[in-house]
Amino acid sequence: MDTQKTLRKARAIDLHTVESRDKLRPRASKEPYWQKLSSGRYLGFRPSSGGRLGTWLARFNDVDTGKKPCRTLGDFGTVPASKRFDMAKREAEAWFDHLSGGGATESISVRQACERYADGNTEASGRFARTVYGDPIARVLVSKLTRTHVQNWRKRLEESPALVAKNPKGKPIYRTRSPATVNRDMVPLRAALNLALDHGDALNDQAWRVALRPTKKADGRRNIYLDKAQRRALLEYLPDDVRAFARGLCLLPLRPGALAALVAGDFDARRSELVIGRDKAGEGRAILVEGETLTMLKAQARHKLPAAPLFARADGVAWKAYMWKDAIKAAAKKAKLPADVVAYTLRHSTITDLVQAGLDLLTVAQVSGTSVAMIEKHYGHLQRNRAAQALAGLAL
Repeated sequence: MDTQKTLRKARAIDLHTVESRDKLRPRASKEPYWQKLSSGRYLGFRPSSGGRLGTWLARFNDVDTGKKPCRTLGDFGTVPASKRFDMAKREAEAWFDHLSGGGATESISVRQACERYADGNTEASGRFARTVYGDPIARVLVSKLTRTHVQNWRKRLEESPALVAKNPKGKPIYRTRSPATVNRDMVPLRAALNLALDHGDALNDQAWRVALRPTKKADGRRNIYLDKAQRRALLEYLPDDVRAFARGLCLLPLRPGALAALVAGDFDARRSELVIGRDKAGEGRAILVEGETLTMLKAQARHKLPAAPLFARADGVAWKAYMWKDAIKAAAKKAKLPADVVAYTLRHSTITDLVQAGLDLLTVAQVSGTSVAMIEKHYGHLQRNRAAQALAGLAL
């Protein structure tokens, strides 16, 4: 049956009662029976044979574009038959409002939303592969996403172990997922869903705004600060190759993974420039170095081919996370430092020194490969003492 003719007959169709729907027979063309809700907005029902419930649909006539998108709503089999019309009407009208506000007509899954966000972002792509793509939430349409979906995903994430690294034999090394790790794992999903909202793929952010809120119970590893004397003590107890790597972290505010990924070709001794191309921050950046840092990098790059690791183990192999953990833990114990000291502690300590030395937060963010917002959040309080001193200097 012609769709337009069917729609013109829509006023004669009453889908409100179970009795009226039971009188409808499946059409050979599979065209639904439509009931007009308002101008350009129709609720449809496609009856099924064989005792099945039938399917509810919605059709929207866009007078601006001339398009007539249609959306399948489902059978609403989880609610009593007498309530299905109201449920279908409510969902149809929410979709109509979504379209009227410029929302997308096509639905995408959470996985598709994540893939769109992660395009060109290897860090986000890897995190999605570990936490989203293999989870049931990946198949849920963004437009159908509920707070329960997201809360259940978060619960599964919190209960799953975190992959630390793989040893040379390929055996995975896991640890209990800390609150801080959960927070980091939620960041890209929240960003991907917010991007989907911007693209009109969701009606609002109610499904994830609260469910993906960071926990305040994050561990305190990044709050451990080692002064220069403590850092020197830590270096003293490290093996030579680990010491060179850790010294690099003491002189450069880089993430351990970014330092490990550097190759000799990333350092230009003539220009005193170091290029960080692979980092959590995504885009590469170049920083100028001098003094002890320049001397250190020249020593590390000496006699190495451009593709060779700038910082390598004694056997020439590039560093992986699991390779330095035990050595740093043992050295921290011998140096009588806090048990929670890790390689990242050195990055935190160097950034702290830069901020306390008065370097502006924008420059700190640029050299460390993070956002100004993150620097302000974690290190902005360090400037309060400097501000107090500056105010005291205003005295006449």
